[in-house]
Amino acid sequence: MITAKTAANAMITTGGGPEESAAAAWVGSAVMIGRIPITDIQPVVDCGRWPAKAAVGETVPVTATVFREGHDAVAADVVVTAPDGTKRPFNRMRKLPDIGTTDRWIADVRADQEGTWTFAVEAWSDPIGTWRHDAEIKVPLGQDVELVCETGARLHERAAKAAPKASRPAILKAVEALRDADRSPEDRIAPALDRDLAAVVDAHPVRELVTTSETYQLYVERERARFSAWYELFPRSEGASLDPPRSGTFRDAAKRLPAIAAMGFDVVYLPPIHPIGTAYRKGRNNSLTPEPGDPGSPWAIGSEDGGHDAIHPDLGTIEDFDAFVATAKENGLEVALDLALQCSPDHPWVTEHPEWFTVRADGSIAYAENPPKKYQDIYPLNFDNDYDGLAHEVLRVVNHWITHGVRIFRVDNPHTKPVAFWEWLIGTVRVAFPDVIWLAEAFTKPPMMHLLAKAGFTQSYTYFTWRNERWELEEYLTELSQDTVDFLRPNFFVNTPDILHAYLQYGGPPAFRIRAVLAATMSPSWGVYSGYELYEHVAVRPGSEEYLDSEKYQYRPRDWETPNTLAPLLTKLNAIRRAHPALRQLRNLRWHDADNEQIIAFSKRENDDCVLVVVNLDPHSVREGMVHIDMAALGLDPDESYTVHDELSGETWTWGEQNYVRLDPFVEPAHVLVVRRTTQ
Repeated sequence: MITAKTAANAMITTGGGPEESAAAAWVGSAVMIGRIPITDIQPVVDCGRWPAKAAVGETVPVTATVFREGHDAVAADVVVTAPDGTKRPFNRMRKLPDIGTTDRWIADVRADQEGTWTFAVEAWSDPIGTWRHDAEIKVPLGQDVELVCETGARLHERAAKAAPKASRPAILKAVEALRDADRSPEDRIAPALDRDLAAVVDAHPVRELVTTSETYQLYVERERARFSAWYELFPRSEGASLDPPRSGTFRDAAKRLPAIAAMGFDVVYLPPIHPIGTAYRKGRNNSLTPEPGDPGSPWAIGSEDGGHDAIHPDLGTIEDFDAFVATAKENGLEVALDLALQCSPDHPWVTEHPEWFTVRADGSIAYAENPPKKYQDIYPLNFDNDYDGLAHEVLRVVNHWITHGVRIFRVDNPHTKPVAFWEWLIGTVRVAFPDVIWLAEAFTKPPMMHLLAKAGFTQSYTYFTWRNERWELEEYLTELSQDTVDFLRPNFFVNTPDILHAYLQYGGPPAFRIRAVLAATMSPSWGVYSGYELYEHVAVRPGSEEYLDSEKYQYRPRDWETPNTLAPLLTKLNAIRRAHPALRQLRNLRWHDADNEQIIAFSKRENDDCVLVVVNLDPHSVREGMVHIDMAALGLDPDESYTVHDELSGETWTWGEQNYVRLDPFVEPAHVLVVRRTTQ
């Protein structure tokens, strides 16, 4: 086999002149490109440095640009290899409609097991495709009829040898017709051009000049990595008392799990459950002067009772935690733990491993700062003094919780730690526990968010909370569903203990309904922080996104029996998501136009399942207008009528390309419509 390297060596050793040098350079270039050029393969992340991501059952489009010199036809397949090394049947690529002359090809790949898959594109010259094109032009014009027919006969003889035994007689009959000079020219070629026969031949094609691209990786995870509904819960608030101050326990919190599961959530996420330091403890509403009984921030981890591998004594014992995990599992829930790599001044690591922290010029350990804000109750970790020691201690902590049934970690501020550490940690854990899911809480610059996702994080928090205008949502969701979809999986939290957006503060219950509908239908993964269903919306001060009486600094028992709750809508939304495969995908998001800027419309389609969502973004006013449907996005013809069933209201209408909507945020601010073809 001649490669670019051997060609170059030949040029050097033979001392060839300009002609030989040019020939050797051409050979090297040709081999590098491939006889049939294959370029711009997707999904490929950073030229293959990282694997693209998928989940079991997810449809992943593989695309490539395939062409050749001249006018002969080309075709292509995607060759997929499973984690066990077995090759799967070819995924035949189809040419996309040209926008200009793009020569873009696509095939849908769906993995059915977890692990690292590989894929490559095989392109080839398609002599039968070339023959069909020429025959349909030349024969009606009486040009080269005998030559065309004999060429076709020989090609179809080759095709018969490659086809299954049952298909050979039909192909050979076409060969006979091509050589039957008693037939008219049109009748001779007709059997070979028959659509059904062509489909049989194309299923087992005659391939020439076969060229194979580089091989790329596709890392496939369990479905929950892609499709999940999260509920954030502070265990200490369940069964708690404010007067006198008393913490709830895991046993109390376990009583809340059936209600969370009944709303359709499948992940219950717990902020840090570890002992909390007393040094510089924060009081209510982030006060620097705590009152007796103030529990402190769960993120100020560590005390004389232990560190990251310990349970806060007020919550119970490790046995109580195990019982909580078991109860969650009985209710169809997984427990996600917060992995916050920071310490209170009382953490055992501070005295045992001072090298794991930053020491300032005055000899004191540096606490967290975001000037002018100071967080004296938290010491950040420093990986630069004893990387191996600290990294392996974190690995030990993670493995400890894995042995107690935890398979999901929400990582606090991962962007403040070296990305190389996360790549190592996640990769190391993945070897023994490939089902572990990692959610990055990284509200930071896009390059860092993107790199964390590439380095191994399964899901990521996003800027969704701050995207409230129609243009913002369309722009951001286009980025997530197209530009970063191969490596970054969004999780749309409508609120967090740190983020109470002004939209919720001043939008009333309609704002809560609107944001829930958007998050649940736009993103395959979404989440709510406890209290969202009770419309908690009061900020600690104007202009702040912090809650008044924040649960981060005090117990917050709630009245779950109140009739004024959003729980029925959350339940309905999660039921809709589970019932419709289209809502479990992100790549399939398509926009539809509306002539009112406060109305947003989008659809998702997966095979025969199609959901169309229309939302009034204004929580204060009724909005109405015309919605202009991209019929092709729904898989429909431009003049076709169809029925839409609103999963929220239960109503059904007949729609077309142009439709009038009126959405009252105080009654129902959205339509979640199941699209069905009208029965003919």
